[in-house]
Amino acid sequence: MAAEHQHFLTLDNINPNVQKIQHPARGPLLIIAVELEKELKNGVKKPFKEVIKPVVADFQAMGQPPITFVRQVMSIVIYPQLLDDPKFPDDAKERARTILNGCKGGSIGSYTEASGIEIIRRHVAEFIGKRDGIPSNWEDIILCAGDGIGKLLKLFSKEANGKKTGVMIPIPEYPLYSILSNEYDLHQVGYYLDESQNWRINTEELQQSIDEAKKVCIPKVLVIINPGNPTGQVLTRENIEEIIKFAYKENLYLLADEVYQNNIYLEDFKFHSFKKVMTEMGEPYNSMELASFMSCSKGYICECGCRGGFAEILNMCPEVKVVFNKSNTVMLCPPTAGQACVELLVRPPEKGEPSYEQFIKEKKAVLDSLREGAHLIVKTLNSFEGVSCNNIQGAMYAFPQIRFPQKAIEAAKKQHQSPDKLYAIEMLENAGICVVPADGLGQVSGTYHFRTTLIPIQKMKIMLDRLEAFHREFMDRYR
Repeated sequence: MAAEHQHFLTLDNINPNVQKIQHPARGPLLIIAVELEKELKNGVKKPFKEVIKPVVADFQAMGQPPITFVRQVMSIVIYPQLLDDPKFPDDAKERARTILNGCKGGSIGSYTEASGIEIIRRHVAEFIGKRDGIPSNWEDIILCAGDGIGKLLKLFSKEANGKKTGVMIPIPEYPLYSILSNEYDLHQVGYYLDESQNWRINTEELQQSIDEAKKVCIPKVLVIINPGNPTGQVLTRENIEEIIKFAYKENLYLLADEVYQNNIYLEDFKFHSFKKVMTEMGEPYNSMELASFMSCSKGYICECGCRGGFAEILNMCPEVKVVFNKSNTVMLCPPTAGQACVELLVRPPEKGEPSYEQFIKEKKAVLDSLREGAHLIVKTLNSFEGVSCNNIQGAMYAFPQIRFPQKAIEAAKKQHQSPDKLYAIEMLENAGICVVPADGLGQVSGTYHFRTTLIPIQKMKIMLDRLEAFHREFMDRYR
């Protein structure tokens, strides 16, 4: 008999930081959802005809058509012969030529500079300057592929006096930050958002959190997500000023995740970039170190698969910047298709150009659908027994709290699960809706939530009808 193969890599000898990685939105529930989809395809009868998966904010996966102008330019860039096609508008051809002229050999298949195509970085700086009314230096811009935050965080992966670097992360969390913290051996310092004040960031909580953390780590980074994921809040300028003052007092590096800046749904709320507020506060705040991030995956473009984004990195030590730029060369460059998408994010059709009217119509349709969905899901969830949901001020998520009957809590305990996970599993199996239970995102002890993303309005209505029926049956069963 052949000897049993002995694996060289085992769970006992692989990197323990990698073992810790677990993305709640990509976990066991999504695996169940995929299996249910296969069963439906094979004719297995279920109480539902399709599985709805609002687990990640992937609007096109839920049926949202792409923006025509974006796809026109991307098509030309990939197949430049279309520059001669009269069906494509002149402004789409102009954007495509700009991108191709920035590529070596005039081809999107070539490597670019490690920080991205220079002309696109210059256009990003112009976009930021128009947004904030404050000049932006294109050399402070890097283009990235969903990895920009990791590029920054890995710079902090160094112990001092036997203590790890601490990264302050909002709770409930977007799990990317805890995943990266594990990967780079950083210490996670959670700070709770205030649900009673629509998920506001209270500096009292920040202070309490950092004071406790200093016993076991050296806090160096403060992560802010605005508009919020998974909680959908939009920070007021006053709140941002408080946060900046706290970060200055505690000598923290500010990391501003601002990828939902186009997703604001309530008239009384406005997006304020951390750069704008910090700069307008003057000395000493305007010289603080800050990295802010934007993405093509969200907003109205919703090109998640392109993996295009950018970061503006302010006031970095020149010597560190040299090292940082050098580290970016390891992967040679971000994907050029994603870089091209960034160009269209920051330089869409302008008034007077042939694509402008259609672009504005399509952009408005996406944002109106999201706005309508945000209002509808909050109104509907708040009509459910035992459910309360704060207004979705921005971003693409609802994060309702559920007050479960005691029998449901006991049933979950017997199954060694949290009540919100039990609820999410039963929702998936009985209603065909896959959400993220908050046991994997963090929540105040004794409270239970789940996260769902906004999806196109017609599918949202179907989902809410199913959810309402499921919730009523669940509450009756465990009453």
